Amino acid sequence: MTKRPFRTALLVLGAIFLVFVIGALALSGFSAGGILFSYKPKVGVVEVTGMIDSSRQAIEDLHNFQNDRSIRAVVLRIDSPGGGVGPSQEIYEEVRKLTEIKPVVVSMGSVAASGGYYMAAPAQKIVANPGTITGSIGVIMEIANIQDLLEKIGFRSQVIKSGDHKDIGSIVRPLSDEDRRILQGIIDDVHMQFIEAVAEGRGMSPEEVALIADGRIFTGRQALEAGLVDELGNLQDSIKAAAELAGVVGEVEIVYPPRRRTGLLSHLIGDVAYQLHQSLQERAGGGLRFVWSGVY
Repeated sequence: MTKRPFRTALLVLGAIFLVFVIGALALSGFSAGGILFSYKPKVGVVEVTGMIDSSRQAIEDLHNFQNDRSIRAVVLRIDSPGGGVGPSQEIYEEVRKLTEIKPVVVSMGSVAASGGYYMAAPAQKIVANPGTITGSIGVIMEIANIQDLLEKIGFRSQVIKSGDHKDIGSIVRPLSDEDRRILQGIIDDVHMQFIEAVAEGRGMSPEEVALIADGRIFTGRQALEAGLVDELGNLQDSIKAAAELAGVVGEVEIVYPPRRRTGLLSHLIGDVAYQLHQSLQERAGGGLRFVWSGVY
């Protein structure tokens, strides 16, 4: 007799727990953009904003949408002046792979320049606002030189190296003519990679792209005339275009990647670490970048 009330209590607690889990899953589905309990065709939206110093999050989001059969097409929302060559090329490659499986439409925000344009190039369609700043097809390397400053304070650097160019780009000595020749060769090669990527993505010849690949920026309307974008419009227009490319008729569900929630302390620590990282990069100079310098 004593076991029955105990079993009944366990059943009641189990039922309450099950209802709680189902409710939590439903709420998480709605907060993630309607992933659960929705039978509408879905368009995924991946956002790339700010300076591009890492490709991890964007690649993870694109890869997840690629593997999600319920996602019929993807919109890549770009609001970035560019950033590191490596991360930009890595995102570009993931976008290119995705276009072989699902339609990808790029929606340009305020700025989608340099590396921000590089990653957009493979998309089936690029949509920009009339006033979007885009283009800036080019490569830049900035190297600081503080030799004169160090001499004033009595600091002298002594370098032991295995070859004449092992310390190329050092901030404690000026570039030699041979250093400049080597670095210019690197810049020219990466610039050609940029030109070839744009030419392939936009169906243009490298010669056509080279004529406008001198680092200049365009408005969205100018970019349309130059063949760098396909049409003018906003994010909603891009989502509609992506759905049409996927053969979807009618209303679609818009899905954003779920984000991990972090506490206030973790957020503050992460922000400080990011600012420190950015500061060290700027002080060190160097490094190849696809970036439009007008915003930093």
